[in-house]
Amino acid sequence: MNIPENLHYTETHEWCLLEGGMARIGITDYAQNELGDIVFVNLPEVGDEVVAGESFADVESVKAVSEVVSPVNGTVAEVNEELLDNPALVNEGAYDAWLIRVEGAEIGMDVMDAAGYAAFCE
Repeated sequence: MNIPENLHYTETHEWCLLEGGMARIGITDYAQNELGDIVFVNLPEVGDEVVAGESFADVESVKAVSEVVSPVNGTVAEVNEELLDNPALVNEGAYDAWLIRVEGAEIGMDVMDAAGYAAFCE
């Protein structure tokens, strides 16, 4: 299981990379592996507010539909348009296939570092 050291992780299997007031958010390698082949991604609109602990998107796989929960508060600055046409990119590289970028991002829920997330997933 791939768990990059530079990210924050949630108990609901999202990852977050903070970059100077901006956050990139996606689902973890563990999550995409558990979901199986991802066939659809429903993303918010640019300008939408996201609230930590609340769903902002959903990911549909051959097994289930899963909500994606934001670890941060802020405003959607960008959505990964590539995923709308090719949701399988999440399966190919969960940490490259970010879902949204959030501006004014502030972590608003408990997050884990890589070691904590690895222990949580065991």
